[in-house]
Amino acid sequence: MVLFDEDKQNKRVEDLRREEEEDLAQSLSSKYGIPYLDLTVTPINIDAMRVISETDTRQAGIAVFDEVDKVLSIGALSPENTKTIGALEKLKTKGYTIKLFMVSHASLNKVWDRYKDLSYSFETKSGALDISNDQITEFLEKVHSIPDVQQLIGQVLSMKKSYRITRIMEIILAGGIAIDASDIHLEPEKNYVRLRYRLDGILTDILEFDLETFNLLLSRLKLISNLKLNVTGAQDGRFSIKIKDSEIEIRTSLLPGTYGESVVLRLLNPHSLSTPLNELGINDKLLKILEHEISKPNGMVILTGPTGSGKTTTLYALLKKIHTSEVKIITIENPIEYHLPGVVQTQTDERKNYTFAEGLRSALRQDPDVIMVGEIRDRETAEIAINSALTGHLVFTTLHTNNAAGTFPRLIDFGVNPKIISSAINLATAQRLARKLCNNCKKQINLAGEEKKIIDKVLNSIVDKTYLNGLNRNHIWQAVGCDKCNMIGFKGRIGIHEGIIVDQDIETTLRGNPSEREIKKSAQNQKILDLSQDGVLKVLAGITTLEELRRIVDIERE
Repeated sequence: MVLFDEDKQNKRVEDLRREEEEDLAQSLSSKYGIPYLDLTVTPINIDAMRVISETDTRQAGIAVFDEVDKVLSIGALSPENTKTIGALEKLKTKGYTIKLFMVSHASLNKVWDRYKDLSYSFETKSGALDISNDQITEFLEKVHSIPDVQQLIGQVLSMKKSYRITRIMEIILAGGIAIDASDIHLEPEKNYVRLRYRLDGILTDILEFDLETFNLLLSRLKLISNLKLNVTGAQDGRFSIKIKDSEIEIRTSLLPGTYGESVVLRLLNPHSLSTPLNELGINDKLLKILEHEISKPNGMVILTGPTGSGKTTTLYALLKKIHTSEVKIITIENPIEYHLPGVVQTQTDERKNYTFAEGLRSALRQDPDVIMVGEIRDRETAEIAINSALTGHLVFTTLHTNNAAGTFPRLIDFGVNPKIISSAINLATAQRLARKLCNNCKKQINLAGEEKKIIDKVLNSIVDKTYLNGLNRNHIWQAVGCDKCNMIGFKGRIGIHEGIIVDQDIETTLRGNPSEREIKKSAQNQKILDLSQDGVLKVLAGITTLEELRRIVDIERE
């Protein structure tokens, strides 16, 4: 008896058609004297796609997939098509040089599908919330503190329903941007909705308002975020607003709760991710080591720390530090939070089986000098990344561990050979983000009692005593609160860092499947500050408080 599997047969026919189309594209490549390329396995530089709209690329039968120094790499289906020629000429008049490749329909569709990842690609639908960039800019001039946000929303709540929804949305966004919030939380309770901003890593209550207004606001948010109105399950979307010269992308996350859908809006402000390497709070000795290691032609630099510890900001700072026109940099990220000109950035998509490992494999076929892997999550990604570091590439990546010493046992747990680890890794670092004291209102107090014992214990553990030169050990500072810091006492954040170089001692220790404690002991001769030591020095310097340091670092354990 013969069983006919229609789905399997249709897939086979589809695969055959795709193979025939790729063969045809290769044949035409020879005819036109234009190199052939398969874009379905090629990393796409999303930033390059911005030079031409999706509508124009589809009409012209082309796809822009990379750009370096005004040189555009473009795939074309039919180079002699009138619309194709017209589109290419238009790009040339804008000062671009064209590198043309022969591609198939499948390749074009791969690039066209990525237009949804461009923040400006979602247009407001009819009846949706019309977010006025000009109105938000106007609100930004009025909003300088939490009371300003509370007062403006209170005024709007007295307006007509149809009008107030738009205004509340604008004020909530303007307020978050004005006071540097990283996230906006809208949380429905039984009889009201709570609005909170995450300021410098800490959630701060703003105000409460009625459920009726929230439900109207939720519908508008779903529309502009391109989400389904009739679905109350978990959904993720995005939209953007342009303020002056900055385009701020907002990622929308919905989660069903007991009393309705909880909303979190992540504000991706490019300015917050553009901090130079020397302004991240890295102490001078570790900064010099880091700059030396990233100047090498190969090897791996691993950044570790929990979610929200600033690893992405540090990664971008490293990339900008080494980026030149002579260096080919490819990043594999999820999501792409900040677009770097001249860097090929590709975003993973688990739904399409485009994982970090798959992205890394594709990136290696692009002849890169530097590869940035957003995160090592599994054995496959770890092995490919480490092999890349061993074969002439400089690799930057992150790992979820508590400290720098934990990097090595974690990789061994993934099944990576310890001998290979020591050959591939140049430097492992760990970091946390501590809130900085407001310089306008911080108060100096005497150091005494239990606090003095804790600080003295940490200072005594520092091997290199030159770190203590000129240090005042009699005073620390405490938060007070004023108008400039929204009465919180803190404004901004600073990094607390540690690092471990893979030297001969570490290499020897790795042979015995060591614990974190053994790795840390072997690294003592490097005389690099650990997290608690670096943090205590910042406490004594009046940059942060001991309470804040203890919130993010286990001083006693460290």
